[in-house]
Parts: sequence; C-alpha cells; structure tokens
Amino acid sequence: MRPTIDVSPLTHSLPLAQPALLDTPATPSISAASTALAMPSVLFVDQSGQLGGAEFALLQLAGSCTARSQVVLLTDGPFRARLEALGARVQVINDARVSGVVRQGSALNCLRAVPGILRQVRAIATRAREFDVLFLNTQKALVLGALGKPLHRKPVIWYQHDILTRQHFGRVQLSIVKWLVRFAVDQVVANSQASAQSLAVLTGRAADSVPVVYNGIDASAFSRVDGADMAALRRRLALPEHAWLAGLFGRLAPWKGQHIALDALARLPGVHLVLVGAPLFGEDVYAQRLHQQAEQLGIAERVHFVGFQDDVPAWMKAMDVILHTSTEPEPFGRVIVEGMAAARPVIAAAAGGVTEIVRHRHNGWLVKPGDAAALAAAIGALRAEPALAQRLAKQALADAQHEFSVEQYLQRMTQAIAQAAR
Repeated sequence: MRPTIDVSPLTHSLPLAQPALLDTPATPSISAASTALAMPSVLFVDQSGQLGGAEFALLQLAGSCTARSQVVLLTDGPFRARLEALGARVQVINDARVSGVVRQGSALNCLRAVPGILRQVRAIATRAREFDVLFLNTQKALVLGALGKPLHRKPVIWYQHDILTRQHFGRVQLSIVKWLVRFAVDQVVANSQASAQSLAVLTGRAADSVPVVYNGIDASAFSRVDGADMAALRRRLALPEHAWLAGLFGRLAPWKGQHIALDALARLPGVHLVLVGAPLFGEDVYAQRLHQQAEQLGIAERVHFVGFQDDVPAWMKAMDVILHTSTEPEPFGRVIVEGMAAARPVIAAAAGGVTEIVRHRHNGWLVKPGDAAALAAAIGALRAEPALAQRLAKQALADAQHEFSVEQYLQRMTQAIAQAAR
C-alpha cells in the first residue's frame, strides 16, 4: 500500500500519496557526484531566463550533474548566470516570435509563431541527439522539445509544474499539451498531486500513473542566518522596536493576492507587512495599484516594498509570520516550504498543492483563498498566541527537513530520469 499523509480537514483534496516510482528512504544522503554517476546524460530545456519556482528546481537538478548534461534556455536572463556559476553548460535558443506566445494566447498568435517554433524545434532536436534523455521543465519547453521527437527519437520526460485548467491556460495550449502527452512524452513527473490530478482530468489517464516529485528546499541555508542578520534587516526597515512583521514573498501579480494581504493589514493595527518581490511579465500596473491601495487604506507607513532580494533566508527569518495569499490554486507552493524551513509559522491559502504541504494547526494555518477577514483573523491569532506560533513553526521546520529536502528531490528525480531512459 502506498503511504499517505493526512491533509487538513479544511480541504477536500485527495490523500497525499507518495511518488509511485519510489522505494527510497525518507531522507537519503546523496551527493552531486553520486547523482551525476547515477543519471544518464540529459539535455534540460526551460523556457525562462528569469528565476521562478520551476527554474530553482532545475537549478538544483542540473547543478548536480553538470558533467553529463547541458541546459537549453529559450530566453536569456539571470537564470543563465546562476546555472553557469554551478558549472552547467548553457545554450540560449531565442526567437521573439515564440516568446510572444502566452498561456492564454489565441490560435492566430500560435499560427504567427509557427516559423519560430519550427526553428526552435529543429535546434533542440539537433542538440538532443547527443544525449540519452530530453528533460522538459516548462510548458513551452514541452511543446518545442516533444514536437521534435520524430527528429531526435530520444526518451522525453516532462516535469509538470502547472495545474492544467482553463483557469490557467487557453484552449489551444491545453489541446496541444493533451496531444503531446499522449503521443510524444515517455514520462510525466508532476510537482504535486494537484498538478497530477489536473493532467488526469485533461488526458483521461489515471492520476496514480503520474509519479509526484516535490521540489526540494535547502534548509541549511536558513540555519546559517544569525540574529545579527535578522536585526540588521529590521533596522533597515526602520521598524518600531516591537513591531510584529508579516512577510509575503514572490512576484507582484494579481493572482498572487498581495492586495488581499493589504486588506487584511488594514484590520491589524501595529502589524507591518513586507512585500519581497517585484512585478514580472508586464504586471507593473498591478504593482502601482498596490501602492495606491496602501495609501487609500491608510497603511502605507506599515507596508514595505523591498523588491526582489537575493538573501531570501535572512528576510524570511526576520519575519514573525510568512504569508501565502494566492487567489488561484498553486501547483506546489515553494515559498511555503521555504517559510517552513525558516522555522516561521506559515499562513497559506487552502487550494491546489498547498494542501499537500500545510496541515491546519499542525504545521501551519490554512485560510480560504481571497478571504481578507480570515487572513487577518489568522494573523491576529498567531500574534496573540506566541506558544501556538512557536509550536507550528517547530513542526513546520521538521516537515520541511523530512518531506522536502534537496537530497530526497534529487534522488527521486534521478530515479525518474533513469527509468525514462530504459
């Protein structure tokens, strides 16, 4: 029988099943060298030059097997530099016509991109012939890599980081994904049960046929942060001496729900909110609206916009509570596990993969997505009960170390890639 982890009674998600392909210890020890030896040669493909959750996961995986792998990026950016700093070989195959095709793109936009798509398909296929496995890490990577399978004839593995619904993707994109998964992908690995379930609904395949490999978080990066680092950040914010600090991490985007946090803050005198992140993908208008909202609510002096920060562990450790406020189901929720690894209580929106990570009042606190009143009540409860906040934080750290370690992620993904190569 496959082991399960209980999910909060506030949700109605399926029990959390461990990945089908695994018979491994909960916390194995695995080095980069042993990972490289165990894994076939791999060509990794990712669409982004920016660093998001999918890219951080690939950074760990590709960085552990640089001797037998190469990374193809479809756009250039900071992600390339981070990969190369780990010793990875990186090639950028960019085409502006393809870059302009978005998730909700029309059929006409897709048709206009066809020449660029064909160019990138051929380029990836040519490179893939030199490797044992083609590993596709994002949606566009899936399309461009899998379409070229008749040219490269290599096993294709897709790491699914998305919930595949019309809420997130256009009809054309979903139809393409459905066709490719059926006819051109040898193995799908999902980043959560929520993602796997959405694939099952889209394609008609059984959800338990899709192994789940959760992203890994390096908890040691958080343990290295000392009190002086945290105190310095709080001084930088010019906080009152005993200010209670809530942190919200991630890009500024409507579906990430920063506006919900501002509405909650207006109900909480004395609490300060730090927004660590910046707008991407043309979402600057939303960022401006957040500033206006803070002014209109009379809380501007208690809201701190600090942009993207490199030292996320120190910023998280400087908080009293970590918030997750997404208004739509999150495929996984990497920032939640980071908050847990920082040994801070986490309040999260109960939808999607989040309910596989947070168990209400056991290792965190779940609230209804989009409910500012419920969020404010949860923040107020943890502020009023330090012992409860400390208990949740302690359990959160233990769960982050046990269930979401980098070592476990690398071993499970290495096994998935090896099986795809057979």
